[in-house]
Amino acid sequence: MAGVSSITSSNTSSSVSSNDIKPWIRGFARIGYVSRGLVYMLIGALAVMAALGIGGSTSDSSGAFSAVASKPFGEVLLWILGIGLIGIVLWRLIQVVKDPEHVKNDGKSMFRRLANLISGIAYGSLTYNAFAIAMHAKSSGSGSKQTLSAKLLSQPFGQWIVGIIGLIIIGYALYEIHKAYTEKYTNKFKRHEMSEKEWELGRKTGKLGLYSRGTVFLLIGYFFIQTAITADPDKTQGLDGALSKIAQQPYGQWLLGIVAVGLFVYGVFQILKGKNRHMSIY
Repeated sequence: MAGVSSITSSNTSSSVSSNDIKPWIRGFARIGYVSRGLVYMLIGALAVMAALGIGGSTSDSSGAFSAVASKPFGEVLLWILGIGLIGIVLWRLIQVVKDPEHVKNDGKSMFRRLANLISGIAYGSLTYNAFAIAMHAKSSGSGSKQTLSAKLLSQPFGQWIVGIIGLIIIGYALYEIHKAYTEKYTNKFKRHEMSEKEWELGRKTGKLGLYSRGTVFLLIGYFFIQTAITADPDKTQGLDGALSKIAQQPYGQWLLGIVAVGLFVYGVFQILKGKNRHMSIY
């Protein structure tokens, strides 16, 4: 009886909380997660092709968008993808303002809000890139990252700022790896609405995807710290640089293939999360 009542109360609270967020916001956020997943699937697919030697590239989101834009109807697809990414930006802003799904306003609240703000800015930049490339206003390349690091290095305490950014990225990477190990990411799933196969797919894709993403972010953080130590902005690299660095290691093509598959799988996980994630505001 206790088990039945707990399940009933869980379902009841889930249904109540799901009504706390307006349907159009929830729908937009889910579309945002799906769009985010498609971006990672594109990056992963290009990197897999590069690892297999059949074309593709170790590219970041801008490179993936440029690859899409070069295809028939690619610019239309980029517009659709950009509009979808607006959803994840809006959801991050809601998380900053409301700190949803956390009843207690504890000491972690400010950290969560800051993390969501940084994530929202990052996805805002991703959205801008999609629209800019669709309108031929921007091409792919890593020069913007190096320009940003050069600007930071020119400021007072610039090397310290770049170094702190690198440490934050490494901290986030370790957090992603920790989530993969503990499988805490599954707590956000509406498991009672998922089939057993869908649940297992979400659990396994999340684990491999988060491990892969965490590994890549560790490398990116390392590049930032190298930039801080050497004061050389050319040391700054993003996702494309991290994937290229992996490919240069012994058995690099194999390592790149594993990480690339992981990033593709992470995209699948994001699509499943968009469909099955709890979304409520207390």
